Amino acid sequence: MTDLFSAESIVSLLTLTFLEIVLGIDNIIFISIAANKLARQDQAKARNIGLALAMAFRLILLLGISFVISLSKPFTHIDAGWFKAAFTGQSLILFAGGLFLLYKATSEIHHKLEGGEHEETEGGAKGKSTVASVVTQIAITNIVFSIDSILTAIGLTQNVAIMMIAVVLSILIMMFFAGPVGKFVNDHPTIQMLGLAFLIMIGFMLVAEGAHLSEVVIFKQEVGTVPKGYLYFAIAFSLLVEFLNIRLRKKQDPIQLHGYEEEAHREGMI
Repeated sequence: MTDLFSAESIVSLLTLTFLEIVLGIDNIIFISIAANKLARQDQAKARNIGLALAMAFRLILLLGISFVISLSKPFTHIDAGWFKAAFTGQSLILFAGGLFLLYKATSEIHHKLEGGEHEETEGGAKGKSTVASVVTQIAITNIVFSIDSILTAIGLTQNVAIMMIAVVLSILIMMFFAGPVGKFVNDHPTIQMLGLAFLIMIGFMLVAEGAHLSEVVIFKQEVGTVPKGYLYFAIAFSLLVEFLNIRLRKKQDPIQLHGYEEEAHREGMI
């Protein structure tokens, strides 16, 4: 127990907590967008349940570290000449989770642009989605994010107690900020579109990482992985640009785009 209060343990705890928060950003984005389909009075409930599930999944996986480590070992090999792979449990989970994120983000963009079931109705209702259906989607996504989070924790420290404390602290911090983040996302449609675009990027990254962990080779070309640093830099840069645009829009009148016909009328050509 005294090892928890050593300088090395405290540094590991702070570092791991910070990494868990960073890795949880994509989870918060998905939870906020998924909860946005509910009535306003149910959104906070869905967010808190989603983050509580994230904490539970991570703690359960930490208690079964040997099982998590076994997921990284190949259970089958395929060699078809032009296609080679050594599939692992971890790679299949990441691959399936990436496809799920690609599907959900694409369908959400379709519904937001085309309209339909997600449009707000009278009294602030958000269509036919229920708390149970939204929480189920969040739970499925949390399984993928939890595996990734725990593998990061294992690579940083071997102290299970530190891992568990870091997970609890990071989830509590995310619960505190999930409300303001969700409100900000709901109030700014462009941020919602950016968030969905980020989920597409993250989904593609998970698919690529799953293929990389499976050592997939297609026509003698190995599938590489996308460095997460590049991904998070792209997300941070996009958000910075959008924040500047939001501030700029508050200081000036909206810009109106004019077509050729309007310009011809103004010039007296029509």
